[in-house]
Amino acid sequence: MHVRDACDGVQQIPVDSPTNKDQSNIHLVVISPPLDDKTQSWLSRKLFMWMIGLILAAALIVGFIILLVKTLPRHHHHRPLSLALERPALPYTMALSKALMFFNAQRSGKLPKNNNVTWRGNSGLNDGKSAPSKNLVGGYYDAGDAIKFNFPQSFAMTMLSWSVIEYSAKYEAAGELNHIKDVIKWGTDYLLKTFNSSADTIDRLVTQVGSGDTTGGSIPNDHYCWMRPEDINYEQPVAECYSCSDLAAEMAAALASASIVFKDNKAYSQKLVHGAKTLFKFSRNQRGKYSTWTEAAVFYDSTSYWDEFVWGGAWMYYATGNKSYLSLATKIGMARHAGAFQGGPGSGVLSWDNKLPGAQLLLTRLRLFLSPGYPYEEALKIFHNQTSIYMCSFLPFFKSFNRTKGGLIQLNNGKPQPLQFVVNAAFLATLFSDYLDAANTPGWYCGPNFYSTSVLRTFAKTQIDYVLGKNPRKMSYLVGFGSHYPKQVHHRGASIPNNKVKYSCRGGWKWRDSSKPNPNTIVGAMVAGPDRHDGFHDKRTNYNYTEPTIAGNAGLVAALVALSGGKNTQIDKNTMFSSVAPMFPIPPPPSAS
Repeated sequence: MHVRDACDGVQQIPVDSPTNKDQSNIHLVVISPPLDDKTQSWLSRKLFMWMIGLILAAALIVGFIILLVKTLPRHHHHRPLSLALERPALPYTMALSKALMFFNAQRSGKLPKNNNVTWRGNSGLNDGKSAPSKNLVGGYYDAGDAIKFNFPQSFAMTMLSWSVIEYSAKYEAAGELNHIKDVIKWGTDYLLKTFNSSADTIDRLVTQVGSGDTTGGSIPNDHYCWMRPEDINYEQPVAECYSCSDLAAEMAAALASASIVFKDNKAYSQKLVHGAKTLFKFSRNQRGKYSTWTEAAVFYDSTSYWDEFVWGGAWMYYATGNKSYLSLATKIGMARHAGAFQGGPGSGVLSWDNKLPGAQLLLTRLRLFLSPGYPYEEALKIFHNQTSIYMCSFLPFFKSFNRTKGGLIQLNNGKPQPLQFVVNAAFLATLFSDYLDAANTPGWYCGPNFYSTSVLRTFAKTQIDYVLGKNPRKMSYLVGFGSHYPKQVHHRGASIPNNKVKYSCRGGWKWRDSSKPNPNTIVGAMVAGPDRHDGFHDKRTNYNYTEPTIAGNAGLVAALVALSGGKNTQIDKNTMFSSVAPMFPIPPPPSAS
């Protein structure tokens, strides 16, 4: 609580006046002759000028006092560190720096010298050797194990790239622009290895490296064993797909969005665009879900590929300026197949599985800033309306989603691992608010009611503040932020001491089952989150509470950078359109005459 000054107003000073008793003893003695009219007029003017001067002087003094009160530093009562998270405004920039550190901890391959996670080392250096002529070293481990899933990894890179395109100035102000670009490039470099990126046409691509068999067998794999990635001595199998439209279109989105981030590195940007074109062509020609009849269905099952067509098509248009991609992305049938107009739980919730809410906001951006007109306007207007409906559903005035008593919106309808959905919604809400502000639009309609853009930022802040510790448990779900955060994160590398001892597949179980805090703090990991009653069990073996993922952290990073720095630093309206030609011919300059 701030200590306010006690004097908020101007005190009235009583004017001395004689009492009735005093008046009875007053004698007036005239000692001067009467004044003539000219002298009286002069004295009146003089008195009037003196009164004006006194009033001005008093006003100046009062104004100076008010200015002094407002500008002098105020004394604050120091609160205990444990209560620091109760502040109304939380330091999003500090949280952003920590959330980015999680990606350093998830790196696979030969680590750079500046990786800055002391308990991590080189790992997965033989990835891909079991497949013919493949080098699959690099990329990111998905969560607390050592599997590299291309589907959520691609979504994570797309989300990070989107946030950089919109908020590069905020990243730079936070001193994190080079870091986030390194994080993205580490991911895209790996994705380029998972298919023949130099070819124009492909017939397959890699879906994952590693296995997570959950049938309860004793064959060494990433779920039966509990080992540091650096110590894995069992085979990491490579899975490929031949008809996987969803995965290929998502990978195309990742490479296309990153090509805009790296537009100043022309050679690399063009390499990313070429790879994206190849992938998107494959996604359209070889229809099918990547997770059908595969192990991935247990972990990252894809509902459909229609949302990836809209999402990937929109990113391909922004990366290339080719209107054929825009024509595809704005086909209403695509969105209809993806469930845009069906409603129901989850229809407006952005996730690694449902890209449609993000795609429709991405295309709403086009309508707000370029307004391409016919033949795209009708579809873009529908997408804009759908986006507005999504935003209405996030507001507490509506009952689209339940909230916990602590205020956390239940976008996954009370199921476990809620935070990944919450942070994505916070990013979309803030971004839509910034889009409207940049378009000089003060708000939007939810039915007959008009709402200011400020209510979207308020929603986003309350949700992110909940994640950072403003919740009934005063628990920060971002590891390393604040003083009270999960200590038993479900993560193999963090839970096993970096003591030069190589624990075997089953030898690591003692660390998995230990009730002690992790010996290594995995700074920046956002865990899965609390249950629908705001409860949380800090137990390593309960991944529904304590496991982090790169897809979840990507949404958190995007939301944090969007909220950081206040509203003074607006979005970058132009970089997204770097490859997009003007929609209409530029008018000729006026004649000289």
